[in-house]
Amino acid sequence: MIQPIEIISTPTDSTEQAGGCCGGGCCSTDAGAAASATETGVTQSFAVEGMTCGHCVSSVTEEISGLAGVEGVDVQLVAGGRSTVTVASDAPLRIDDVRAAVSEAGYSLVD
Repeated sequence: MIQPIEIISTPTDSTEQAGGCCGGGCCSTDAGAAASATETGVTQSFAVEGMTCGHCVSSVTEEISGLAGVEGVDVQLVAGGRSTVTVASDAPLRIDDVRAAVSEAGYSLVD
């Protein structure tokens, strides 16, 4: 079950041309995350650029939800800008795993 969770940070700016499900967008290959402990585990926030619609959100949510230990994913969409993806998990996620999941959805993390 996906539950909304509080966003804990906003990463800094960085851009690089890349694709996405809706025909392009500006994404970066650098990754940044902030983490916070919760009663049930860890909350981490990541920035993803270039998502433009609900389908983009669904794609990223589905891929990240498939990572081991993920309990919930919340995306605050900023169409064509920097969206914040907040993930609740039972332990900190490896940044390379999150990067691969976001890449599989057609996007890149922003540092």
